[in-house]
Amino acid sequence: FAMMMAVISCGSRVPPHQLPPPAISMTINVGDVFEMRIVREDNLPTSFTVAPDGTVDLPYIKRVHVAGLEPQKVAEVVRQQLIDQDYLTDPIVSVSVKEYNSKRVEVLGEVARPGSLRFEPGMTLLRAVSLVGGFNPMAAKDNVTLRRQIDGSTRAVTVSVQDIIDNVTSDIPLQAGDSINVAQRIF
Repeated sequence: FAMMMAVISCGSRVPPHQLPPPAISMTINVGDVFEMRIVREDNLPTSFTVAPDGTVDLPYIKRVHVAGLEPQKVAEVVRQQLIDQDYLTDPIVSVSVKEYNSKRVEVLGEVARPGSLRFEPGMTLLRAVSLVGGFNPMAAKDNVTLRRQIDGSTRAVTVSVQDIIDNVTSDIPLQAGDSINVAQRIF
């Protein structure tokens, strides 16, 4: 009986709307891959991966620190360095991220392939579960814990993915760093 009471008290669900909306940070960090184009410089490489020290080696200007910068800021920095070092007088530089490898979402517990996923803008809870192969037969679809870092502390809510599947409640947008844990069913 005590075991049953513990399970019941732990199983109370918090409505997903009590979780703050995801913080959108599109800064570039270690391991991310971005594409950079300089207008009228068609023979230059265009794809770059951020090194472990937060830098990339770029044509003309060599090593540039880009970790923690948003794509448009990287473009501004590169443009200014091209001008300052007298390579180009008025370059047009564009930067777009191809892969946010530094931004991950963890999916643990009773899913087909638990693990870490590369975060994609617009990713939802249902999509993340789908990307790891869905629930395994032991999954408690109505007992899924979502943990999110908010202002330096971790906030956790328990949601029913079954309610999302049944269209009873809306899917939950994720943010980079979220952790999802699918509990095991109790028989």
